[in-house]
Amino acid sequence: MSPRPLRHPCDLTDVPGTPWPPRVPSRVPVSPPVSPQEVDMGLAADVGTLQRLPKIVGSQSLVNELALTARRMMAPEAHSCGLVSRVFPDKAALLGGALEVAVAVAARSPVAVQGTKANLLYARDHPVPEGLRYVATWNMAMLQTEDIPRAVGAALDKKGPEDVTFARL
Repeated sequence: MSPRPLRHPCDLTDVPGTPWPPRVPSRVPVSPPVSPQEVDMGLAADVGTLQRLPKIVGSQSLVNELALTARRMMAPEAHSCGLVSRVFPDKAALLGGALEVAVAVAARSPVAVQGTKANLLYARDHPVPEGLRYVATWNMAMLQTEDIPRAVGAALDKKGPEDVTFARL
């Protein structure tokens, strides 16, 4: 099987093996709206949208269009641009998918989950070398937790993280 061709995340062309268009109604809005609608009220977006959205989407022209026109972005477009990881056909499927993710996250070490979240947020706003220094310092401090030997022991016993009793935060 040949690898998928590289494409821009907002490229809406078909890729073999990928259902396209996504099997959702095309007029399902992403909620909350991802376009900074402050411009409709005479303001510049001031909660970090203008600073973060270009890094997430990777297309300055799309960000400019959304920010300057307050156009609402629909679910398929948000998915193709990487703003959402999945699109569900209905509310029941959405809730089921969200619960699956919640169960998977809850099965992991709370110390590791919180550390990962903090480091993802730090890495988003800092250059790679700073992020690497931050995670190294973070992990040195977190080596005190009993979660690491428990997780390693479970892996050696061929058990999953859901079989381990991790420390509480």
